[in-house]
Amino acid sequence: MARAIEVENLTFRYYVKEVLHAISFSVGEGEVVGMLGPNGAGKSTTIKILTGLLSPGEGRVSVGG
Repeated sequence: MARAIEVENLTFRYYVKEVLHAISFSVGEGEVVGMLGPNGAGKSTTIKILTGLLSPGEGRVSVGG
């Protein structure tokens, strides 16, 4: 199955506060996923990076190849 989304070692900081620390995951074509976690866990930041609203600090992000 082809990968629709790939995230490898994504790290992001707002100023000095690290909000994402080396997260990695992949989503195959046709898969449906959800993101769960407490407030401040980095869910919105991850989505903003995937949609291009924020640039990834470190790591690699690929959407649609």
